[in-house]
Amino acid sequence: MTRTDTPPAWDERSQLTTFLDYARDTARAKCEDVSAENARRAPLPGSPLMTLCGLISHLRWVEYYWFQVVFLGEDDQGPWTDEEPDREMSMAVDVPLAQLLTEYAEQSARYRELVAGHGLDDTAKRAGRDDRHFDLRWILLHLIEETARHNGHLDILRELLDGRTGS
Repeated sequence: MTRTDTPPAWDERSQLTTFLDYARDTARAKCEDVSAENARRAPLPGSPLMTLCGLISHLRWVEYYWFQVVFLGEDDQGPWTDEEPDREMSMAVDVPLAQLLTEYAEQSARYRELVAGHGLDDTAKRAGRDDRHFDLRWILLHLIEETARHNGHLDILRELLDGRTGS
């Protein structure tokens, strides 16, 4: 897998989108050549939902939430419920990792187009918890942070599961 953290241009949009793509590609790289069994295993006793499958599903659904629900204002069709707020992670153990990675990549391509069609100062249709409307710039920065943070989790899980480090 080829990853680049050098943007094609030095404007703000190019830098933000390049780093989000780099973080996405890193998440996928952390999952390369893992066994189906290990993709579903949760090696941390206090975190039964912390699996490679669960984290990839979470990343996919986090982007869905921020782009479609918050930014575009669409109805929330996410898998989470009040009773199971992390359902996107628990349901992922029943889905092959390859499928989750494909869905994540396809969705990322759609969101790349969405971002290209809007200005960084465009504001979300829905307000956040503090009743402020985030701009697209903030959403991109948040998704970079979220994805990078979970890449650290993917790193740790992968080393615990089969000893693989790097990527």
